[in-house]
Amino acid sequence: MKLKLTFFFLIWYTSIRAQPFVFPQLPDQGKSVAALVPKNWKVIDSISGDLNNDNIQDLALVLEFYRPVKENRAYGDNETELITEVQKPRILAIYFKRSAGVAFRLVTQNNNFMLRSEEGGAMGDPLRPMLIEKNQLLLSFEGGANWRWKLNYSFKYLDKDWQLVRANNLAYHSGSGEMNDKQYDFINKTRKVITGSMGDSLAKDNIFEQPLTIKTLRTFNSFKKPWTWEIAPDDFL
Repeated sequence: MKLKLTFFFLIWYTSIRAQPFVFPQLPDQGKSVAALVPKNWKVIDSISGDLNNDNIQDLALVLEFYRPVKENRAYGDNETELITEVQKPRILAIYFKRSAGVAFRLVTQNNNFMLRSEEGGAMGDPLRPMLIEKNQLLLSFEGGANWRWKLNYSFKYLDKDWQLVRANNLAYHSGSGEMNDKQYDFINKTRKVITGSMGDSLAKDNIFEQPLTIKTLRTFNSFKKPWTWEIAPDDFL
């Protein structure tokens, strides 16, 4: 009997561990940050500022689960190339306030876009502090080894959705300083490529600008995570 119970427990435990991770539904509203954080999650970054142009301080949070779990993460073409990884899930949560003194109201919960702590290569956790500038939420990541990369994404709340309005993808060599900086302006539909050397503005003597043929702006729904949008052949953002 004891052997049967042990066998049953092992099967039950294995089946539980094999189930896909289920993200919690964040609270619809709350008057404090503590009231917005689910059990077993913690805040690893936060920023306050006006995100919807009403002169009231809104709130953006990055939450992280307390332990690593199996996740299917998108690579390549954003949909079919999924890789199972064991890491701590993260959530981007954005809350608006209608007036001072009232509760924060959940506008967006995104479970995919924020890079995880193991996705930065030799440099470690790629997450860099969020910023709010000109009613835009700036998300930044950095990683790599000898060749390093910096990714910046500016999202603006337009037509009741978060639309990617600007981005840049900087690659540079930590030893030689050789760099390639691709800057995207999705509002004016331009792409600028700057090549040269890090730390020497005079060496950035090669600047190439061209129009972007983008019909619609990407949002958190259509842009799953960094490195999954192939804007042009072999040009990933």
